[in-house]
Amino acid sequence: MKIVVLEPLGISKEKEMQASEKIRNEGHEIVFCETKTDDLAELEKRGKDADVIIIANMPFRKNIIEKCKKLKFLSVAFAGVDHVDVDYCKERGIMVCNAAGYSKNSVPELVFGLAISVLRNIPQCDYQARNGGTKAGLVGTELFGKKFGVIGTGAIGSRVCEIAQAFGCEVLAYSRTKKEALINKGIRYVSLNTLLKECDIISLHVPYNKSTDKLINAEKIAMMKKTAVIINTARGKVVDSEALAFALNEGRINGAGIDVLEMEPPFPKDHVLLKARHTVFTPHAAFASEEALFTRAQIVFDNIELWEKGIPQNVCS
Repeated sequence: MKIVVLEPLGISKEKEMQASEKIRNEGHEIVFCETKTDDLAELEKRGKDADVIIIANMPFRKNIIEKCKKLKFLSVAFAGVDHVDVDYCKERGIMVCNAAGYSKNSVPELVFGLAISVLRNIPQCDYQARNGGTKAGLVGTELFGKKFGVIGTGAIGSRVCEIAQAFGCEVLAYSRTKKEALINKGIRYVSLNTLLKECDIISLHVPYNKSTDKLINAEKIAMMKKTAVIINTARGKVVDSEALAFALNEGRINGAGIDVLEMEPPFPKDHVLLKARHTVFTPHAAFASEEALFTRAQIVFDNIELWEKGIPQNVCS
């Protein structure tokens, strides 16, 4: 069986060997592509003989998949698969599995890094400290005692709930499925509108699909407190960027911590949110800790091993 890692996984060669050891010991050929490309001819060359392909967050649409004539299994080194033409994979009988759970620590940690950066004006304070300034006009607010809203309580959202409680927050949650374990910890599930109206910090943890497209729009933003802070480490398209930028610039909400926009970095310099007041940005980095990147590599190779044994995990199609 030929396995092609179509783009770098962000780990060292040593870690690649460690994560793929079981598969290699079974005699399978593994090709690690050292560069990322969007050139269709090059992608066809890389994938045309592959039985299994591994990708991270590169777009993998029909125009590429149809060139991979032998492809039977796609292991996605990412939690979301909205960048993959899953429907076409189904038509072709190609199984798609993701790397669910690999960033259940890295993303929540950045959520609170962003939240505290906004609440305590850390970027502005850093600038003032380096340029002879003081804290004048930059006195912030605490997390402790705030109402913290979590939209989506999958593995990542659940961890955010737990950390928010550790900070002394009252946690409200909205999700399609309620988790008894969270309820037993004192987390209160409410409607989306109730969460938006009551919470001081609102953190998004839903996948992108038709039902979540611009879930946070002008109508929903208008429900939020003037002091509210929104954190998005989920998907850029879950938020209406124009509506959020308008609300921030008009002072209708307090601030935002943003890791994702509608496109992958580098973000266009003229993007409306990059010019909005009281925002802190990271370039889609929430998932990218050394530990998480190695964990996802382990998961994608485990996905292949279990699929080959007929007991696939993390199945998306």
